[in-house]
Amino acid sequence: MSAKPILVSGVKPTGDLHIGNYFGAMRQFVELTKEGKYRPFIFVADYHALNTMQDAEEMRRRTREIVMAYIAIGLDPKDVVFFKQSEVPAHTELAWIFDTLTTMPYLMRAHAYKDAEAKNREISVGTFNYPILMAADILLYDAAVVPVGQDQKQHIEIARDTVEKFNRAYKTDVFTLPEPYIMPDVAVVPGTDGQKMSKSYGNVIPLFGTTDELTKAVMSIVTDSSGVRPENVYNMHKLVRSEEELGMIYHTDAGNYKRLKELLIEDIDRYLAPMRAKYEELQSDSSIVDDVLARGRIEARAIADAKMEQVRQAIGVA
Repeated sequence: MSAKPILVSGVKPTGDLHIGNYFGAMRQFVELTKEGKYRPFIFVADYHALNTMQDAEEMRRRTREIVMAYIAIGLDPKDVVFFKQSEVPAHTELAWIFDTLTTMPYLMRAHAYKDAEAKNREISVGTFNYPILMAADILLYDAAVVPVGQDQKQHIEIARDTVEKFNRAYKTDVFTLPEPYIMPDVAVVPGTDGQKMSKSYGNVIPLFGTTDELTKAVMSIVTDSSGVRPENVYNMHKLVRSEEELGMIYHTDAGNYKRLKELLIEDIDRYLAPMRAKYEELQSDSSIVDDVLARGRIEARAIADAKMEQVRQAIGVA
């Protein structure tokens, strides 16, 4: 096992990535892992994704896209263990064991369940039960920290409760308590309509799109003609250029919205170019992602299987 404390994070392979994903969380995650304090384990949460995706080809495609994206933005496979949740059977085995200790009223407190209930949606068992699979995802690796947004802190609380239930029920200390890492300074990235950038709003700028796609998206940004500075354009521009530099630019070209959008296109395009080039390299050679996931599967399974041996001994099935 790694001498460094382990950091665990899962990413569902759903939805096309956009710059809101990158500036809102992905960039901070790269910076955190580059500090070198932790041994990062990042898994594609494909079993979690089954709650909303029932398309095999899409699952395969998006799984690879997620891995390529995280490598392209700066995570080095030499330092990070990438793997697929579905290729480590211990995740679902441990989730079942935790199920036997978890009550339905307890899970009815989960945010996702309450949200689905409020929308009068028919709720699958997977949606209801997903916090327990998430607890298994975390606890299999004795994760020291799990990076989450403030709104996801409940997931770690459920994992910690599950540790205490298991250790108390079986009079053991098989599992350790994980800590949430609330990422600081997480940006709320404006979309082309001024709302928070979101695929569901159709207001996104693709992270790995072509220059033409970037141009089309930026030129569609809604602007308010009543002011000399288009706030939607300016707020997006702040992501890739210092406010000191922008002060002069937006003073010189005040009122010339077309020119300001063109400058934004140039700056975003320049900023994203190295990541886009790396992503295209990964697309052109499928063996790179295959090798990364194969190595990750071996390392993740070794740790997860060792933990499950302890669990089986503790519960009396081995």
